[in-house]
Amino acid sequence: MWSRTSCLLGVGRTSFYRRSLFTMQLKTSEFQSLFTEGLSGLAELFGKQQHELRIAGGAVRDLLSGKRPEDVDFATTATPEEMKQMFQTAGIRMINNKGEKHGTITARLHNENFEVTTLRVDVQTDGRHAEVEFTTDWQKDAERRDLTINSMFLGLDGTLYDYFKGYEDLQNRKVRFVGSAEKRIQEDYLRILRYFRFYGRVALAPDDHEPETLVAIRENGRGLAAISGERICVELKKMVVGNHAAHLLELMYSLPPDGNVEEMKQVWQNAKDHSPKPMTILAALFRRPEEVEKMDLRLKVSREEKTLALFLVKYRRELRKSEDNPDSLKPFTDFIIDYQGEEKLLAELSRWSIPRFPVSGHDLRRMGVTSGKEIGATLQELRDIWKKSRYQMDKDELLSYLLIEQTAAVVEKGHYKN
Repeated sequence: MWSRTSCLLGVGRTSFYRRSLFTMQLKTSEFQSLFTEGLSGLAELFGKQQHELRIAGGAVRDLLSGKRPEDVDFATTATPEEMKQMFQTAGIRMINNKGEKHGTITARLHNENFEVTTLRVDVQTDGRHAEVEFTTDWQKDAERRDLTINSMFLGLDGTLYDYFKGYEDLQNRKVRFVGSAEKRIQEDYLRILRYFRFYGRVALAPDDHEPETLVAIRENGRGLAAISGERICVELKKMVVGNHAAHLLELMYSLPPDGNVEEMKQVWQNAKDHSPKPMTILAALFRRPEEVEKMDLRLKVSREEKTLALFLVKYRRELRKSEDNPDSLKPFTDFIIDYQGEEKLLAELSRWSIPRFPVSGHDLRRMGVTSGKEIGATLQELRDIWKKSRYQMDKDELLSYLLIEQTAAVVEKGHYKN
């Protein structure tokens, strides 16, 4: 069952939107599985106080796609103060309320956390942050969201509320901004990357973009310079392991120069079916270690990710050649697979795992090494030796090596004193 109602309504400072509310009933098993004891209690509490409560954003998109969402966010007509009073009266614990000024209260019921946000409108934006005021108008809240497929609400009775044809776009595998692409982007420039990420998740074809959307992205791409590296990194890492990542990265690199796009496209094609690490794909864009350093300064990636990127850039030629001698880089077989897309190597990797390092700090203490700092340095030295032996040396062999080193040091020290 579905229906559509329409009326002309002016919204915002400079634009008008045609209100066209689409509704339907959703009664899937994925939706029903959300109703835990905690959610039932939350729904009862809001219902008693006559505050509307709906599932919002990405969880609605996932449910309409036949997926059970990992995270479920809720929207409500109740203000943060009303929610706090309601939860306090009911004896419900509230946690981590740093988002209260933006309207978000997190309540804990039956060992579950429920994040509930008051409906909002943006009163001022600067491309990174927004000043908001609260509203009871569901359409106004939907209008401030980025993409049509993320702007829908789902009532706890299964009623879908869709103001901007998000359901239709999801069915047609289209990714569009709510209203003006330029305006949505200028409210938060990170939405450029969010567009690409969701395009990879939803669209069937790699190049089915609306021309005006690409124009808005190109004209506002420089706005990403003001966005924190951490936020950019989160979006990039999700995008590069999704569908059409090679095309999307190439599209993005049509703006900045010098990315090794052809290498990236080949690596992605080889790696896409093997759940590659995001940095495996991103590193293919870099030609020199200095470019990895610049990326790290901008995106503030983890040490592991930076190490991986430097390794791939440094040993790219060896990775290409290693298919003739895969044992030469056995510990890095998973990286080689990502580059070469070799099913044979993948099967080999599944049969092989690095053994457990056989030496512990307790072993060293029994040999007289007592300083914590010295124990750490000695364990690292022995681990490096163990790696060079292709993980073949056992505990006795490693400790014997250490004993020889200690004896040599004693002899050298005694000789020096004499």
